[in-house]
Amino acid sequence: MKLELLRINSGIDATSGILFQVHPEGDKTFLCYTLEDQAQKVKVMHETRIPAGTYKIKFREVGGFHSRYLSRYGAGFHKGMLELQDVPNFQYILIHSGNTDEQTSGCILVGDTQNNNDLQTDGFIGSSRQAYERIYPIIRDALLGGASVEIEIIDYEEGMTASSKEEVDTNIHQPVMGGIYCSQCNKKFKTQII
Repeated sequence: MKLELLRINSGIDATSGILFQVHPEGDKTFLCYTLEDQAQKVKVMHETRIPAGTYKIKFREVGGFHSRYLSRYGAGFHKGMLELQDVPNFQYILIHSGNTDEQTSGCILVGDTQNNNDLQTDGFIGSSRQAYERIYPIIRDALLGGASVEIEIIDYEEGMTASSKEEVDTNIHQPVMGGIYCSQCNKKFKTQII
């Protein structure tokens, strides 16, 4: 199973993104919005997002988050926290619920609504538990079924500036049948809302 996180806006204090499930034929299903800490040239503990890249996801069955989520959701639902593996210079990077960058230390927060980081510098995603409760079983069931699960994190916003007034190259995104093609990242995005 493959997930793709497109980072779409780096604000002063937070990074907004969109999480997709990538199907074997290349189609993508929108899962939810994401929120992470901001980009930093030098890592600042609890204030820096992880590097872009591809990471395997496995269950983490120890720790405070695991205990809290097990208590909240029960053993029938919760099988372990979703932990990204082998992230350079980071440990215990989880996918979990939360609303602002103050509730993440490099982790990926998920939600069903999202505010503009240029207007609210801490970032904000809402309906976080609702999003988590919807996407967790998809990933959990793949892991329990023995599938390898990975997430590719793409700095799609690279080169963008917050509230930029620069001219935008309108040729970067071209409509194509069933989606859009991005010439900057050489990918076709075909989306479907679940």
